[in-house]
Amino acid sequence: MDEIRTYDIFVIGGGINGCGIARDAAGRGYSVFLAEMNDLASGTSSGSTKLIHGGLRYLEHYEFRLVRESLMEREVLWRLAPHIIWPMRFVLPHAKGLRPAWLLRLGLFLYDHIGGREALPATKMLDMTRDAASKPLKPLFKRAFEYSDCWVNDARLVVLNARDAADRGATIRTRSKVANARHDGNVWEVDVENRHSGEVETVRARLLVNAAGPWVDKVLADALGQDDVHNVRLVQGSHIVVKQKFDDPRAYFFQNRDGRIIFAIPYEDEFTLIGTTDRDFSGDPHEVEISDAEIDYLCGAASEYFAKPVRREDIVWTYAAVRPLYDDGTSKAQEATRDYVLKAYDAGAAAPLINVFGGKITTYRRLSEAVLDKIGGLIGGKGGSWTAKARLPGGDFPANGFQAEVERLKARYPFIDAVHARRLVRLYGTTAVTILGMARSIADLGRNFGADLYEAEVRHLIDREWAITAEDVLWRRTKRGLRLSREQADALEDFMRGCAGVHNAAAE
Repeated sequence: MDEIRTYDIFVIGGGINGCGIARDAAGRGYSVFLAEMNDLASGTSSGSTKLIHGGLRYLEHYEFRLVRESLMEREVLWRLAPHIIWPMRFVLPHAKGLRPAWLLRLGLFLYDHIGGREALPATKMLDMTRDAASKPLKPLFKRAFEYSDCWVNDARLVVLNARDAADRGATIRTRSKVANARHDGNVWEVDVENRHSGEVETVRARLLVNAAGPWVDKVLADALGQDDVHNVRLVQGSHIVVKQKFDDPRAYFFQNRDGRIIFAIPYEDEFTLIGTTDRDFSGDPHEVEISDAEIDYLCGAASEYFAKPVRREDIVWTYAAVRPLYDDGTSKAQEATRDYVLKAYDAGAAAPLINVFGGKITTYRRLSEAVLDKIGGLIGGKGGSWTAKARLPGGDFPANGFQAEVERLKARYPFIDAVHARRLVRLYGTTAVTILGMARSIADLGRNFGADLYEAEVRHLIDREWAITAEDVLWRRTKRGLRLSREQADALEDFMRGCAGVHNAAAE
């Protein structure tokens, strides 16, 4: 019988925290195995509001440490991945009867000054009787505040962390569920089930990291056999995507009369993203869907501000996800902490376990560093912090150099149009050339599946980014699902089914 390899670290969960931890660990020289039971970013990490932000509203709940850390991360992450992260200005109209102007000014003053802002522009006041930001809104607002945060393609952030982890030696397995984990002396033995074939592989590791997001308690109960587990509060957040409501590049931050807030954000060139909601969730996070009540709430809240109401018939797509917030006993879902909590268990002679509870996409890199600090204390340190200056794949160009990168790609491949070139750089950055390769004409990119999605790109996603289904490609890797018909999506699914079986060896 072949001897089972023993890894340093086994990570459960292919969301942003799991992939961030795997990348950081692999870069320090640890051997890493990551198992994700579905696709990368198939849960919470692709269901966010797509923001790298400090969390202005968290100041109301006195989460100053979290806000400061988040604000400090904005420009760090922007520099590491300028293709999928970029600055965005937000317009916060001052509405009578809601938060007073002095409170908004104070909050935004703190926002500007506690996080080491350098490149992002400061807050300013807008005269809404003159500023173009008032154009799509009702004529009720005399002034507004404009401040900075960043936008992120959340699902791609996850995949790029996984790709970099794999390039540094980590083993990444998708559609691989942890069925059981047990101690064998001073190591873990983890049974990993391939969800397609049903085959079970046993993997040994010196340390186990449970970063399963909404399933973190389920892993503790089902795979590790712990009783009466309740560490996270599951909170559903839902979004709607509608036909473009405005052509201004700025986003809007709307206050609601119930004390909650929503964003209206330019999305995928021709759409507007509106969200999010906050409500407690029970059940299987895989089955989460936006409710009729949430649709009504988002339409109604946005319609309080927009001159042209947001109607159900405007909606082109909806998505919902479950956030695993650390259960701190707060009474309202929107008041539960967004901070992360790490709990390490060292059972003496037995192999240690680290559980990751909560967190937000903005602070994933800092969370990963904190986990690696704990790992070093438990099984011995390797290397030091390194991710703050290491570009993610495709991000090796200046933070303000996106348009120049688009022009370079277009000059090298003159047969693709400017819109196509821009989209490729937005998704892949400098690695777009690995997709286009030696192509000399559009025909060289192979079959067209609709819009500007060609076979060359699909094969790249299969070979390098663990894509297996049309859903992986259309809704997590590219968002081309907004533009392809059902028939085109079905044709893509048939094509990818024919490519089955090649993804794991290639992607790893």
